[in-house]
Amino acid sequence: MARQHIKEVNAGSTADIAFLLLIFFLVTTTIETDQGINRKLPSKNPETTSQNIKDKNLFTVLINAQGELLVENEPLDISDLRTATISFLDNGSGEGKEACSYCEGEKNLKSSVNPQKAVISVQTDRLTNYQDYIAVQNELVSAYNDLRNREAQRLYVMSYEKLNDQYKDESFKGSKDQLKERLKAIRALFPLHISEAEPRF
Repeated sequence: MARQHIKEVNAGSTADIAFLLLIFFLVTTTIETDQGINRKLPSKNPETTSQNIKDKNLFTVLINAQGELLVENEPLDISDLRTATISFLDNGSGEGKEACSYCEGEKNLKSSVNPQKAVISVQTDRLTNYQDYIAVQNELVSAYNDLRNREAQRLYVMSYEKLNDQYKDESFKGSKDQLKERLKAIRALFPLHISEAEPRF
């Protein structure tokens, strides 16, 4: 009886096809990423340690488990947080080297002397809702942005946000170096000093 020869399937291209399918799925698949707060951590500065911060230059914001705010040991609604933060940052009660020539606040001697010295301390409860925490952060950052917009408008007749948008715009035809210097100057007037304290309870 003659032996039958079974035809072999040429599997040489199977690996190539599998590799191409793998590349196709990697390129077309969208991967969801967690979103968080876009915050650049400040460099370590010995001048802004907790031991050197005067009480009047510290603005404390406490968020409890029910989402209620205690600002400077007084209950405060979140809708009033931005205004209270602006009043603190823009107070400008300093004299001599600590004087603030651009501050438009009440110059209350019990509040911050200068925006460069002002620090906001955010403290939470271990059961604080993340949405409440984000809402507070948004109000605090918005207070800084409002003040930066005001100063950018005064100095450059353009809002801080528009300067920032132009700097990020790749099709912008003007001087990026000039925009960078202007943004740096505005940030120096109202530096973002938000301290994240450990949960209290």
